[in-house]
Amino acid sequence: MKFPSLNEQMDLIKRAAVEILPEDELVKKIERSIKENKPLVIKQGFDPTAPDIHLGHTVGIRKLRHFQELGHQVVVIIGDYTAMVGDPSAKNSTRPRLSHEQVMEHAQTYQDQFFKILDKDKTQIRFNGEWFKKMPFDQVMALASKFTVARMLERDDFANRFKSQMPISIHEFFYPLMQGYDSVMIKSDVELGATEQKFNLVIGRQIQKEYGQEPQVILTLPVLEGLDGKQRMSKSIGNYIGIDESPKEIYGKTMSIPDDLIYRYFELITDVDAAELNEIKSNLQNSEVNPRDIKKYLGRTIVRMYHGDNAALSAEKEFENIFAKKDLPDEIPGIKIDSDSMRIDELIVFTKTADSKGQAKRLVQGGAVSINGKKISDPFQDIEIENGQILKVGKRKFVKLIY
Repeated sequence: MKFPSLNEQMDLIKRAAVEILPEDELVKKIERSIKENKPLVIKQGFDPTAPDIHLGHTVGIRKLRHFQELGHQVVVIIGDYTAMVGDPSAKNSTRPRLSHEQVMEHAQTYQDQFFKILDKDKTQIRFNGEWFKKMPFDQVMALASKFTVARMLERDDFANRFKSQMPISIHEFFYPLMQGYDSVMIKSDVELGATEQKFNLVIGRQIQKEYGQEPQVILTLPVLEGLDGKQRMSKSIGNYIGIDESPKEIYGKTMSIPDDLIYRYFELITDVDAAELNEIKSNLQNSEVNPRDIKKYLGRTIVRMYHGDNAALSAEKEFENIFAKKDLPDEIPGIKIDSDSMRIDELIVFTKTADSKGQAKRLVQGGAVSINGKKISDPFQDIEIENGQILKVGKRKFVKLIY
């Protein structure tokens, strides 16, 4: 194939990138790739520690797609073994260990969702269990000998935990070594990762040198803030938008983000081009333009990317019906209730509009629960069940009770 020019490639690669280390090495790799008509190997790893991919993950996945559009080979590493260790980056405690069975269940949803963004024909999916489950202990010791404890304690998260006398398990030291060894096994030219991953990525370069390979170039990407506008998007925090969620959930959640994140979301997780990005920035700075209108366009754009144009328009219409006109959605799922009465916290859990009684209690106390439009304030109130009652939990969850 004919590769784009060096300048064309660097322009796209640099979009939304935080750092390229070292940039001159990337230039040389691209120049060689063009001269030899040979694609670079571009790597990113994903640990399936929880099911489903959210928009925070797509910052890296979209950058992988950029490399595919430039003609390069993308290798996605699914960390079925690294996930059992748990990445210590930006953590102040040891992660709970997952079983391999749990990890593999999550991995299946990851594989299904990667190709909503990536070109399947230009993507290799590799599990790092391919090599780690076969690695004899003498090779494990050889890998562990590449770094010292002192070097590991240079990273802030380990250093802070050590200084605070918080536990650090020995197996956590293996994580960056394992991530680096992944790069050795696929002969990675470039590895992507969030800014908090920089330590692991740098170790990957050094591990490759130890095994006699040309070191990969590091490309770091920004961390996407979640719906609260403060913490990174995370399923454990609950401030996320999943790409496999329903159109109305994606649209509704997008409409809840702070206004100062609108441009950042457009830049990091959508496919709008540079000219349109500049126009969006200009409109957001224009006091005569209502940012809500731009946020509606963002909601439509994200839904369109994962569910299509019709779903985007339908989700916006339903949102307007519910919130602007205060109407009910067009379709409300029905749940059969066999009891003639039920305590409200139990009813909420039974209808799966909350995950636990504790969460249900907080929702009720926060004024987020109503029956037929009447707010419920007591989390232990008994509700007499009547056929056709509408239970509303939060802003977007509606259930019709069938008795």
